[in-house]
Amino acid sequence: METRTIDVHENQINFAELLSLVTSGTEVVFTEGDTPLARLIPVERKEKSRIAGLHAGAIQTTADFDEPLPEDFWAGTQ
Repeated sequence: METRTIDVHENQINFAELLSLVTSGTEVVFTEGDTPLARLIPVERKEKSRIAGLHAGAIQTTADFDEPLPEDFWAGTQ
């Protein structure tokens, strides 16, 4: 991965340019003089496909799931 160093006091920073650099694979290191302050790197995207029905039956609801909660629940006395 290519690295580009940018001094925060010497360069006017354009976010669109930085984003373009990073998305193309360039690491950007922000410095103050010779002191590194921060590093901007691309996010690793791990695309995982979802599988429908993978955990079928793992979640169950009770018959009264949609019933209103009792008044003492709302009063905080339960």
